[in-house]
Amino acid sequence: MGYQESYINYLTFEKRCSSHTVVAYKNDLDQFVQFCVQMVGEFNVKKTDAKLIRNWIVQLMENELSARSVNRKITTVKSFFKYLAKEEIVENNPASYLSLPKVRKKLPNFVEEKNLNHLLDDGFFPDDFKGLRDKLIITLLYGTGIRLAELLLLKDRDFDTKMCLIKVLGKRKKERIIPYPASINHLLEKYIEIRNNTVISKNERLLVTNKGLEVYEKLVYRVVTQNLAKITLLEKKSPHVLRHTYATHLLNRGADLNAVKELLGHSNLAATQIYTHTSFGRLHDIYKQAHPRG
Repeated sequence: MGYQESYINYLTFEKRCSSHTVVAYKNDLDQFVQFCVQMVGEFNVKKTDAKLIRNWIVQLMENELSARSVNRKITTVKSFFKYLAKEEIVENNPASYLSLPKVRKKLPNFVEEKNLNHLLDDGFFPDDFKGLRDKLIITLLYGTGIRLAELLLLKDRDFDTKMCLIKVLGKRKKERIIPYPASINHLLEKYIEIRNNTVISKNERLLVTNKGLEVYEKLVYRVVTQNLAKITLLEKKSPHVLRHTYATHLLNRGADLNAVKELLGHSNLAATQIYTHTSFGRLHDIYKQAHPRG
């Protein structure tokens, strides 16, 4: 087994990284290996030095890759050589002292409260199986802030309808319990009833297609994109935008940042703090409206 394959197995089975992360790291590593072969005729982990890695970074920057993409690729190479050093295949990590390009933080896109309330309350979804399912998809994403991958794994038994709590399996197989609006229960019951009466399903997933198969990423993206297009002009209309919206609306209404961190399943507070930019902007608007000299 080659070093790259061994490293990918390490990410998959020991670090338990998501499939998306593993694929991204593999692609980055393959690109680096290809660069080394082009530059020096081979890829030898014991002969790879910081200068060769820097030359690769320069080429990436010259190809006008974003700082975020370059950062991820540097992180991949750093992680790869850290793994090799841990396994005593190399003595030192040649990438350990490389600095990362500064990434300009983007403010998260979010949908206005009144627009989402209009979508969910004003008859946009028919009362048939597809309409109830699609409405439930958007209601759950906005009402709980869960990730797309977490939504796809939901089962009927993950809901405690008396306590209005939902059990979610997040990143790195971590479970968390999230409260949800009591209003979801009525929609949930209607959907499950019509699903059980009209769809033959052989799996335990909550959300299924009209053929009884579990819903998939592209279907959820399509449901979210098509319905958000009815109420917002945002360029990006993805399930993650609803997660951004959930966090932003909570903070705008005074929720504690640490509480929002736990609800979102973030491992550190820095990941949650991106939403404070939006919330502070809202506070500034309130100040201007309310302060005598604002």
